[in-house]
Amino acid sequence: MSSFAGLRLAESALAAARAGMTVTGQNIANQTTAGYTRQRLEQTSLSAPGSTGLWPTTFAVGGGVGVTGVARLGNDLLDARVRDALGTSGFWVTRATAAGQAEAVMAEPTSDGLAANLNRFWSGWSDLANTPDAGAAKVVLTNAEVLVGQIAAGYQSVAGQWTDLRGQVDRQITDVNAIAGQVAGLNAQIRDALLSGRGANELIDQRNVLAQQLSTAVGATGAVEADGTLTLRVDGNALVSGDASRALTVSGPREIADGGRITVAWADRPTVPVAVTGGSVGGAISALGPAADGGTLAGVAAAYNATASALATAVNDIHRTGVTSAGTPGGDFFAVDASGPAALGLRVVPVGLADLALAAPGAGAKDTTIADRISTLGSSTTGPSSVWSSFVTGFAVTVAGDRQRADIADMGAVAAVTAQQSNASVDGDEETINLLTYQTAYQAAARVLTAVDEALDLLINRTGLVGR
Repeated sequence: MSSFAGLRLAESALAAARAGMTVTGQNIANQTTAGYTRQRLEQTSLSAPGSTGLWPTTFAVGGGVGVTGVARLGNDLLDARVRDALGTSGFWVTRATAAGQAEAVMAEPTSDGLAANLNRFWSGWSDLANTPDAGAAKVVLTNAEVLVGQIAAGYQSVAGQWTDLRGQVDRQITDVNAIAGQVAGLNAQIRDALLSGRGANELIDQRNVLAQQLSTAVGATGAVEADGTLTLRVDGNALVSGDASRALTVSGPREIADGGRITVAWADRPTVPVAVTGGSVGGAISALGPAADGGTLAGVAAAYNATASALATAVNDIHRTGVTSAGTPGGDFFAVDASGPAALGLRVVPVGLADLALAAPGAGAKDTTIADRISTLGSSTTGPSSVWSSFVTGFAVTVAGDRQRADIADMGAVAAVTAQQSNASVDGDEETINLLTYQTAYQAAARVLTAVDEALDLLINRTGLVGR
């Protein structure tokens, strides 16, 4: 062993301890940085140099410590699990939110709901049958106007919510395309860094954060390739592959009354639809779908239309069979504009008691048989109230199911993120201990360097000076 081998050994220890303190400081500095994954210094002991010369000795001391790199303590499997969980959570949370907002607008079962106003409408006809005067007639007509306004307002609210959610899909697809391009750019940087032997830990952290955003948006699934790049797929096709990304486009109706389905496709193949079944975009498309496909908002709009049509048909069918106090045959009580949605085209035709056909033909001017028959529509199993109540009951079950699935998916996402963070997050106490460990190692290595330096100084400057 060379006389100066101790200096090289101590120097390697100093360099390793200094590098360890640098890495630990990086962890502490980024303890609250979103998406940061803790890092650890990788070290290896260096073997002793081979013994040469005429009289080789069997005694050999190792050559110190070497730094082999800085490891990123992430886990690709846990990262993939988080992306999958976020995709599922994004889907159900978006769908449940849309359903919950529509349910809130319906305000059932409260005194402000449509069912309560229908009951007041039928009750008004009952009172009119008992007391056929101008005051009771005014109550019936006012209640009818309230019904018409509430049905129209309910439909318009749902239609506005549909339009807002449709615009959100457009914005999210634009964001997805931009983020996919950023992931592709990071893939190129990471690949180049790894091939040249440089570290890419921070770049990988940035890429993972963006990949999670894509999973939350469109349910993208990913896999890390051998060259370090991340491939992200939607509907089995690559959204990002290597340093290239593909753009998505969205088409379909712009208003709820247009009907049809929202379609996502590749920009370079617009005729081939992409089945987005995960993420917030998938949840939004599901909620925006036609009522026949289980579309939440279209189903509510269809219920308002069906209730308006049933109300007009049921009341008109009975009102036409009666006669007014002047003996004139009764006409339509409700008119429906067939050029648009029934919920928006519904209006009240009579303007006063003289326009109401309350009596049966030939029963006399004081007869109120027709009014009494209309009042019983509230208890009919096929009447407008039953149509609305049946929908409200079924919709409540649907909303509860969506919320339950959203809660389960959210808990799954939390569990996945917790598992990921337990492996990758920075622990302040642990990093403090590591910092103290490296600091102690640095001090010890410095002391070794000083001791070797003193010994060499003694040997070089004092040897051979006997008698002095």
